[in-house]
Amino acid sequence: MKVQVLNLDGSAAGDVELADDVFGLEPRADILHRVVTWQLENRRGTARGARERSDVARTGKKFGRQKGGGTARHGDRKAPIFIGGGKAHGPRVRDFSVSLNKKVRALGLKMALSSKAKSGLVVIDTLELNEAKTKALAGTLAKAGFGKKVLVVDGEQVNEGFARAARNIVGVNVLPAIGANVYDILKHDTLVLTRAAVEKLEARFNG
Repeated sequence: MKVQVLNLDGSAAGDVELADDVFGLEPRADILHRVVTWQLENRRGTARGARERSDVARTGKKFGRQKGGGTARHGDRKAPIFIGGGKAHGPRVRDFSVSLNKKVRALGLKMALSSKAKSGLVVIDTLELNEAKTKALAGTLAKAGFGKKVLVVDGEQVNEGFARAARNIVGVNVLPAIGANVYDILKHDTLVLTRAAVEKLEARFNG
C-alpha cells in the first residue's frame, strides 16, 4: 500500500510503502473490543478492602450488663457502631486485571492501524520544527487540517521540541512508537505517523 508522505505544513514530501500485513487488514469489531476492554480493565487498580468485624482485634467479651446499665445491650467492641469496630458492608478486595493472548493484542493493534489507514492516517516526514513554540505549531496543525483530536506517533523517541510545543495544545497527544496502542489510536480522529514510526511499527510485528 503506497501512501503519500507530507510535511508538517501539509506539503508533499514523497511517498512510502506500507506493509499490507500491518496496515492492510480488514478490522474486526470483536477483536478491537477485546483489546480495548483488556487495556481499560488493566488500568484499574486493585480495590483496597476494609476491615470487617472478623478482622478487627478487639475484645469479644460482653463488656456490660444485659440490663440495668442504661445503655444498649452490646455483645462486644467489634460492632460497627463503635469507634475502632469493624466496617459494616465495606469494600472487598477485588482484582480487575484480565489476561489476553499476545497474538490477539498484536492483531488488535494491526487492525487499529488498518482502520486508520482506510480513513484518518497521515504519514509525515519528520517532526522537526523551525520554531518549537506552541502558538506556531498550533497554527501549522490547523493549516494542515489534521482535525481536532490528533495522535502523533514518532520513532524511538519523540522529537523533544515537538513534544514541548504540543504539550499545551488541546486534543493533540504524542507517543513514541513503542507506546502505540489500540485505545489511543481509536480515540483520536487522525493518526499521524512519522517515517521512523512506520519503520518501528513494521519491525515490531515482523521482528
